[in-house]
Amino acid sequence: MVMKKEKMDNIIQRELSDILRTEVKNPQIGFCTITEVDVTNDLSIAKVYISFLNKNVKKSMTALDHSKGYIRSLLAKRLTIRKCPELQFILDTSLEYGNKIENIIKDLNKDENL
Repeated sequence: MVMKKEKMDNIIQRELSDILRTEVKNPQIGFCTITEVDVTNDLSIAKVYISFLNKNVKKSMTALDHSKGYIRSLLAKRLTIRKCPELQFILDTSLEYGNKIENIIKDLNKDENL
């Protein structure tokens, strides 16, 4: 079951990335990257972790939530499983957190060199 779940995570991530890049025409979503997909064991819910390049993240998340039904219907056409999982978009802040830590380390190193 684990192999099937991991495989499904990867398939959904690939297909959603393609759908967001080519099919969804909402300019408010902007440029986004799906960093991870985590599907429940029964394949009923897919948690989609997403990060945005633009600064207005709240507006982009709202636009993405409004497009959720359309995105899910496109995904259902591409998947070979009987029931398409419900999509839950979750903002992935790990990249921002990593950049923040990196900047703190740079500042510490700068202070040591003075």
